[in-house]
Amino acid sequence: MIDIDAAIGYVVAHGDPVERARLSHLRTGQPAPAEAVDRIAAGQMPEGGWPASADGAIPSIDATCFRLAELDDIGALNDAVGARALYWLAGAQRGDGTWQEHESLADQAPPWALPGDPEATLYLTSVAGFWLTAAAVEIDPHQTRSPWHEVLRSAAGWVVSQLRPDGTWPSFLAAGWHAAGLLHQQQFFYESARVQQVLGERLPDMTPADVASMAAALRRVNLGDDWLLQNARKRLGQTQRGDGGWDSNEGPLFDVNITLTALRACR
Repeated sequence: MIDIDAAIGYVVAHGDPVERARLSHLRTGQPAPAEAVDRIAAGQMPEGGWPASADGAIPSIDATCFRLAELDDIGALNDAVGARALYWLAGAQRGDGTWQEHESLADQAPPWALPGDPEATLYLTSVAGFWLTAAAVEIDPHQTRSPWHEVLRSAAGWVVSQLRPDGTWPSFLAAGWHAAGLLHQQQFFYESARVQQVLGERLPDMTPADVASMAAALRRVNLGDDWLLQNARKRLGQTQRGDGGWDSNEGPLFDVNITLTALRACR
C-alpha cells in the first residue's frame, strides 16, 4: 500500500513553492497562486515554447513538454500560459506528423531529444502528442471539439507506423506510455493495448520513477483503472522510501518531483 500521508509530508518538507502548489492542487483542486504560474512561465519565449537552457534562443519541444507537465499539475494546462505553449507545440509539428528539436540544439540536446535521431523523433512525437491529447481531453473528454484533431491524427498515424509487430517500439521506454495514451485517444485501441502489454511485461524491471511516470500518464488521459495501473500502484507501494518519497532517475534534486508524479498516479 502507498502511504499517501507520508508522501504528502515529504513534499511539504522538501518542496519549493511551485512543488507545494502542485501538491495543493493535486490534493484539493485548489487553483494555483499567481506566483506559482509566474515561476513556471518565467523564460517562456514569445513564440510560446521554452528554451532548453536559461540562455537559449530557440524554443525546445522537450523543455516545453516538461513545463506543460508542471502547468498541468497546478490545473493551468489550458490557461493563458499553457495555451500559448500548446498552440506553439501544435504549430511545430513537421509535415510527416512528427516533432524534432531544431537542428541548432544538436550540441546540447540529450539523447532523447537529439535532432534527426529516429529514436528521439519517436519519443518527442509521442510526448508532444500526449500533452496535446491531455489538453484536448480536458477541454472535451470526447474530443469532438479538439482544436488539434488533425495534428493528433497525423501524429498517431506516424507512431503506429513505427510499432513493431510484437508491440515494441524503437525508442526510449518513456515513449511507450506516452504513445499508448495518444493512440488510445485517437481510437487506435488495438495498437495502444499492444504497447500497454509490453509495458506490463517490463514493469518488474522499471525504476520507481518510470513506474510513477507511466501510471500518471495513463491515468491522465482516462485509460481507466485497469490491470497495468493497478500493478503499477502496487509496485509504487513496494518502492516507497521510509521518508515518504521515491527515488528519481536524475538524483535527489528531483525526488520531490517524482513523488508528486506518484501522487498524481494515485489521485
